[in-house]
Order: sequence, then structure tokens, then C-alpha cells
Amino acid sequence: MKKLAYFLLSALLISGLLATAGCQPGATDTVSPFGNVLNLYSIDPLTLDPAIAGDATSNEYILQIFSGLVRLDESLQPAPDIASDWDIGPDGRTYTFHLNTLARFNDGRPVAAQDFKYSWERALSPATGSQTAATYLGDIVGAGEVLAGESDELSGVEVIDDHTLRVTINEPKSYFLDKLTYVTSFVVDSANVAQGYDWWRQPNSTGPFKLKSWQQNQQLVLERNEFYNVTSSFLGVEQVIFHLWAGAPMNLYETGQIDVAHVGLSNIEKVTDIRGEFYQELSIVPELSMTYIGFNHQEPPFNDVNIRRAFTRAIDKEKLVSLVFKDMLTAAYGILPSGMPGFNEDLSVLDFDATAAKELIAASSYGDVANLPPISITISGWGGLIPQDLVAIIHMWKTNLGVEVSVRQLEPVEFIYNLKQEKDEMFYWGWGADYPHPQNFLEILFATGSETNPGEYSSTEVDSLVDMAAREQDEELSLSLYQQAEQLLVNDAACLPLWFGQSYLLIKPYVTGYRLNPLGYAVLNTVSVLPH
Repeated sequence: MKKLAYFLLSALLISGLLATAGCQPGATDTVSPFGNVLNLYSIDPLTLDPAIAGDATSNEYILQIFSGLVRLDESLQPAPDIASDWDIGPDGRTYTFHLNTLARFNDGRPVAAQDFKYSWERALSPATGSQTAATYLGDIVGAGEVLAGESDELSGVEVIDDHTLRVTINEPKSYFLDKLTYVTSFVVDSANVAQGYDWWRQPNSTGPFKLKSWQQNQQLVLERNEFYNVTSSFLGVEQVIFHLWAGAPMNLYETGQIDVAHVGLSNIEKVTDIRGEFYQELSIVPELSMTYIGFNHQEPPFNDVNIRRAFTRAIDKEKLVSLVFKDMLTAAYGILPSGMPGFNEDLSVLDFDATAAKELIAASSYGDVANLPPISITISGWGGLIPQDLVAIIHMWKTNLGVEVSVRQLEPVEFIYNLKQEKDEMFYWGWGADYPHPQNFLEILFATGSETNPGEYSSTEVDSLVDMAAREQDEELSLSLYQQAEQLLVNDAACLPLWFGQSYLLIKPYVTGYRLNPLGYAVLNTVSVLPH
């Protein structure tokens, strides 16, 4: 679901708020001074419970510690994990998964089909309070009844034997296997969960790594899981040490304290200089992510389409990308990022036009900006820090429309998990794909009643198109239907797209196999370091 708060850390890195100057460069060794250990920078996860997690920082850890039936391979296609293979029935609704008999929890207990049935029923249970279960498990027959508290059993999941699980979904969905790569579907140990509310601080898990230690605000250490169910030997590091809130990543990298660093705005010239010392260590990865401004469609003034269009056309995104972000990002005019199946180069967009924006205000039910109610935008963060780009956007609204917009900041946990209830007239939001399918943007963010539609946008025409696209087995026709839905969303100014992301990474020469995929994650069990 929401890679939402990956956006929190990324915004800080891009804006340079975590960057300082004056540190001396470290040694340019081609071997690691730490042995077979990978050192990374990060922040504390909000949770390590796969059923609860809805932010990218938490998911970054969960993907290493836990696992599910399937995972995404390097081509971002569903591939075996705990399920060694599967069969799909001729009706497209029945999936039979055959579990790898080598799969074990950290304590050595074999993973059984019943463990998945338990894990999914727990995720869907109202008592768990998951905000992701309906999205990622809701296609399974009986999920609605469990979510509503009408049943404890997920009727669409049948345990055939210890190593065979049959799953029936309500209708054919081309993306069902993709959904199962998201952390909500990962298996947990019922006995571990029974230990109490914060069981996940000592998880008995199945992923390539297990949690060795976690000191809040200091350090989180993962170590190799000897029971990880890979068919080949474990290639990679013995430990991964995450240095939490340890300072400016660039400084830590230069002084040799971490092996990989995300590059922020204040250091972009230094690392992109072809003659500089860092250029050969730089990796640039386009992301399937979008930063956007959401509108509250249920309250004035953004229940008026002309007001939404006016606020959209009043923003010069190209200028912002150039002046604020030094072209590190790409201006977004549609919903789907380049590289996503269904990306439409011929999309008709609401581009920057200050004159047209004022005309849209005049054509609205308000007629003049003097008649607009007070407008606030909700953001996430700490200490009142406002991203530079948002400061510039608010200035453009004032200059091009004559509208004053105030800012209200929420703590990140409150923002991520309660935005639908807490939002003001607008909100500053980010989304990264969980799998490379247009449904993961168009339906999940904008379908009527979707739990990840905080702006509460609703269109029967869009709903119909994404529903038909999901059921359509012809891929070309399905993508055409998604493109039609995207065009309607853009015409309707369902949101104000700002930019699509790119990751700028520095990777030490002695690190091999570290690759950030377009979803923003690295598979750490394939990473190796060359030790002294």
C-alpha cells in the first residue's frame, strides 16, 4: 500500500535538510573496513508488523525480515518465495500454491499452509486494525466478512495439506499475484504474535535476515537467517547495520561510516561532476513514484472542479523542478510514472497557465478568490519545517491566483495513518508503487471508497473503467482502459501531480550487488562486500 513515508525521508534528503558541510572525505578503499557487514543509514521503523505497516521505512525492514508466498524478481515480476510454484485454474479465480518444504521460521519450525491462513485472517480481523488488508487481501472470497467482523474464517483460503494452499478470489484479477508480494500477505508465527502487543520487536520470521538487535534512535542490526528457504546458497553479507538518525548521510559516507548513501539536493553538483571523486560511485535510479497535492473532494472549495483545475494550472512545475530541485526530479502532469505499464505519452494535461487559472476561478461557483473559504494544506513532519518546494508552491498560488494558503503540520505517524480523518482542504502526499501495475495507482488512490483514497475522490465512470480493466484478460485492452481512466482523472483534477522521483545513490566500490529497484527497495541478501 502506501510507500507514503518513504516520501518523508526522501523529502528531507532532496531538500538538503539532513545535509551539513565541512567533513573531510574518508578513504577511498576498495575493501570494506568492517568485514562481511553492510552499513546503511536509515531511521526507526514505525512498526515491524506486516499486517499493520503502511509506510516505506517500515516496509524496508519488513521485506528483509519477513517473507510471503511470492516476491518480485529483478524484472519486478512475481517469483517463488515460500511458494515454490503455483497453478492457476482455468477460471482465473483459483490459485493453488505449493510451499517450499525447506521453508522455516527463525526457530527452525517448518512453515505450513495453515500459517498463511492464520496470518491473512489476522490481518483482516478488525481487532488488528490494518489499513492495508482490505486493499491487498480484499479480493479473496470471504475477506469482506472477516473485515466486517461477521466471520473469523477466510472462506476463500483452503488448507489442502501442510504444503498446499488453495486460494479463491472473487473474480479474475490480472494483478492478484502482484498484490501478494506486498508485506500485508507475509506469514507470521501465531505463537510469536501471542506474546503480546509488541511481539514484532522480537519476531520469529522467515525472511533472508532476522532481527538481532534494535536500539531506538541509534542502531538496528539484521543478521543472516540460516533457515531462509532459498534454493541456492545464501549469497551476501553476514550482517546489515542500520545507523538510525546518525547525522547527514553524505557526511557518513565521506567519512567511511556507511557504505551506501542517498544523495540530497545540497550535494548533487558534487556527485554529478564527471571530474569529481564521487562520480564513479553514483547510481541514478528512476522511481515508480509520484509526489502530489491531494484535494479534499468532500468539502469546499475543492468540491468544485474548476477550483481544482485553477490550483493545478497555477503551478509552474518545470520552474520548480529546475530551480528548487536542480532537475533531480521529473515534472508530473499525469498519474502514472514513465516506466509503468500503461504510461501514456499522449495524455492531455492541465499544464501551467496563470491566465487560464484565473479564468477557471471566475467560471467556478465562487466567481472570485475573495469568496473562497480559508484554505489550509496538511503536511507531515517535525518542528514546523516546511519543504522548500511547498513554500514555492504556496507563493505561486498567491502570485498567480491571489490566494493565501496556510500550513498545518502533523506528526508522521498521525499523518500517515489518520490523514483521511485529519486532512484539511489540501494535503501534501507521496506514493510509490508496490508493484508495477497501473491499478496500484489509478484504482488504489482514486477508486470510490478505497482506504488509500484520503481525498475521497469519487467518479462512477473512473470506477467502471478500472473495474473493467482489472477483469480484462487481454493486456493491451486492459492498459487502454487504464489510460482512459487516467485521462478522466487528469481532466477532473482529481489531484495535483507534482513530480516523479529518482534516487541518487553513492555506493562504495567494495560493495557489489546493491541495486535499488524502481519501487525503492534493495534485496540485501544478494549484496556482498569485499572485506579486509
